[in-house]
Amino acid sequence: MDRRNGIGSKIAFALLLIFLYVPIIYVVVFSFNSTKSLTNFTGFSTKWYESMFKNRALMESIWTTVSIAVIATIVSTFVGTITAIGLSKNRKVIRELVNQVNNLPMLNPEIVTAIGFMLLFSSMRIETGYVTMLLAHIAFCIPYVMLSILPRLRALDPNIAEAAMDLGCTPWQAMWKVIIPQIRGSIFAGALVAFTMSFDDFVISLFTTGPGVSNISIYVYSNVKRVNPTINALSTLIVIFATILLILTNVVPMIHERRNRKNEVNQ
Repeated sequence: MDRRNGIGSKIAFALLLIFLYVPIIYVVVFSFNSTKSLTNFTGFSTKWYESMFKNRALMESIWTTVSIAVIATIVSTFVGTITAIGLSKNRKVIRELVNQVNNLPMLNPEIVTAIGFMLLFSSMRIETGYVTMLLAHIAFCIPYVMLSILPRLRALDPNIAEAAMDLGCTPWQAMWKVIIPQIRGSIFAGALVAFTMSFDDFVISLFTTGPGVSNISIYVYSNVKRVNPTINALSTLIVIFATILLILTNVVPMIHERRNRKNEVNQ
């Protein structure tokens, strides 16, 4: 029975991988098709990549997506880190209350959050566009950063900051030189999640954007009913970028850890 269960689980896992990766491979292959056909590969060509870089609307959507994702990641990581550190030093009642409020945007359906932002901006008579989309992205990225950092802060010695201040550090020095170096990995993980969530977002972006401002998700949605192979080219570049990012986030820490081990052995 155990052997049969093992074979069955391997087959199920293989089918899952096929289901997940075959569509991605399909998009990559047909991004190099010489014609617009999405069913018949007629020959190798890079003209859709050239067409993508010449498409002004697409390049503007890429710039909007990347710039908002980078700014939202930087701001939400800074605010989320400071808030998480300050929250860890508060009373338990306040911590629990803020945690519940922090988890609410992640538990809510995106459509509810998106409508909430739209009503907020319209009630304040703020013209929607790049700034409103950026503010919305910062707001929904902060909870993910805090969620990544808070568990690591709970694992730290609660007296470590007080010990640093007893040795002459100011509160800011204790935070930057003692606490943050120990939670650096969690901060990086939170920043990576924030960037991914912002880069990938569609629903909230659609409800908080204005005329002439669209990110990649909105651009793809607006062209989904038309055969547009440049989207295949764009998707391929995103896959390549994501793969490189995953490799760096996994390989660089391993190399750093091996160097530290070698230095410890040499010492």
